Amino acid sequence: MSAPNSKASPRSASTFADAIDGPSAFDGAEDLLRSWGLGIRPDADLTVSQWADAHRMLGSRASAEPGRYRTSRTPYMREIMDALSPSSAVQRIVFMKAAQVGATEAGNNWIGFAIHQVPGPMLAVQPTVELAKRNSRQRIDPLIEESAALRERVKPARSRDAGNTMLSKEFAGGILIMTGANSAVGLRSTPARYIFLDEVDAYPASADEEGDPVSLAEARSLTFAHRRKVFLVSTPTIRGLSRIEREYDASDQRRFFVPCPHCHQFQWLKFERLRWEKARPEAAEYHCEGCERAIAEHHKTAMLEAGEWRATSIAADPGTVGYHLSALYSPIGWLSWERIVRAWEAAQGSDEAIRAFKNTILGETWVETGEAPDWSRLYDRREAWKPGIVPAGGLFLTAGADVQKDRIEVDVWAWGRGGTSWLVDHIVIEGGPDHQGAWAELTKLLDRTWTHQNGARLRLAKLAVDTGYEAPAVYAWSRRQGVAQVAPVKGVEGFNRSSPVSGPTYVDVTDAGKRLRRGARLWTVAVSTFKAETYRHLGLPRPTKEELAEGVQYPPGTVHLPDWVESEWLKQLVAEELVTVRTKRGFARLEWQKLRERNEALDCRVYARRNVSTTLRQWRLNFKLGFTPFALVG
Repeated sequence: MSAPNSKASPRSASTFADAIDGPSAFDGAEDLLRSWGLGIRPDADLTVSQWADAHRMLGSRASAEPGRYRTSRTPYMREIMDALSPSSAVQRIVFMKAAQVGATEAGNNWIGFAIHQVPGPMLAVQPTVELAKRNSRQRIDPLIEESAALRERVKPARSRDAGNTMLSKEFAGGILIMTGANSAVGLRSTPARYIFLDEVDAYPASADEEGDPVSLAEARSLTFAHRRKVFLVSTPTIRGLSRIEREYDASDQRRFFVPCPHCHQFQWLKFERLRWEKARPEAAEYHCEGCERAIAEHHKTAMLEAGEWRATSIAADPGTVGYHLSALYSPIGWLSWERIVRAWEAAQGSDEAIRAFKNTILGETWVETGEAPDWSRLYDRREAWKPGIVPAGGLFLTAGADVQKDRIEVDVWAWGRGGTSWLVDHIVIEGGPDHQGAWAELTKLLDRTWTHQNGARLRLAKLAVDTGYEAPAVYAWSRRQGVAQVAPVKGVEGFNRSSPVSGPTYVDVTDAGKRLRRGARLWTVAVSTFKAETYRHLGLPRPTKEELAEGVQYPPGTVHLPDWVESEWLKQLVAEELVTVRTKRGFARLEWQKLRERNEALDCRVYARRNVSTTLRQWRLNFKLGFTPFALVG
């Protein structure tokens, strides 16, 4: 047994020497020293915009203008990108914007800058996981492949143990995780120094029922304290519901001020000051709010170069800055003032198109007008035509049925060009869903005809029946009638303008509870969308008798009500009001609340309106195939 302080044996000494001098150990020590050096190195003085100008390359795969990235092309993005740089003390950057102004590329520049200059964990969130995958393929992969500074830091996905997958990109000193706002697991997967939240207004209210996606994501960065950066970007949506507007309103609300080429007064661009002659969008000019002289679009390049961001409010959090930008600032060659004017003129008469214009071109929220119209005003506006007669402008009929305990109420509406509508009939069928006689009377309506003012006879193109009360009975009756004319519907709260009607889903139980292999086809209706539309259309201005005599037309979407309709029905039509309520978590949402108990007329209107788009699709198909519209009898 050797003494405690005896020398090591030659063999052990050799092994020790190999351990410190061997090539593999030396390489490991070198990597350790390199990583240690990166860890203590201060953040780069380079800003994101400087890095982008020096290193970012745009390929034709992901850009309409391939080549070297130039911040000078979109000067308004310089300050926003530089606020994302380590040299800026700002922690949260909010950008409420129009579509296609360069925000996504600025966010990608930030990602590239972080990988190359200040590596650390980064989280990039899209509205859904599928969109995150698409963004990875279409944006992030080209970002890495087309910039040499990034190619050498992120190994190709095909190499072994690359750490490069669809939703994660590993690099020395950090990792980029991409996920969707609908995935709570993705949002809480790892701490993140950098967080890029793209199109936040499209995020769901809750991620897998675990809470607000923005809050969940931002919680990942709290351990990084003052070194964290959070970039929230989106086109806005609906006033009171828009996340990006709420964040912008809490910021210092910066606007991009540009000088007039004539008087040099600085101002931020407003759509109201864009002027043009009627039917001549190509003559669009901007009028200075100082000297009122016309500014041609070719001046825009110099104006943008001389522009500057100015705060218009005081932020609730000094670590947050907010920016707003409309498409009026789009550089020459992108979205022109002429195209903006054409888009505005084309949107007239369509609430959907005007809303899209405000959101995507002006970068502003859409205000839902949910204030209940005065029923007495509607009473005074009634027009004279007989019950059951379809006025001259009506092209087809749809109906909505509301099932009550002791009756079924049905309203028949005629629809014309531009969404104009006329109430043609109001029918009350006595006896509730337990009475077969009531269902027999409802069945007769499917074969009934209504006389058009020109003498033709029209049948119902579609009848939608509410399943909110005694749904199994409604399903059973609907199955017997088939899908050609009848659609059982379920109303759900909330706005869904892109798809206000969804389905169908098959309901596979009978009224006796027996399971069926193939049940009734149930459609889901986002009733908030159609209620708000109805109220807007009820409030449209009407031409005077003198103007009508001169040939002035009613506005598209006008709701015509007959003089035989009673005050009780009108009160039901305006029985609800849209209000803003706060959830337990403190977030705002819009909710329809009853002003009075009975609202059957409004429900029937919504369900009849649900049928319009499906009827028009069928009409187009019929005409394409050479058939007579199926709603026309003779």
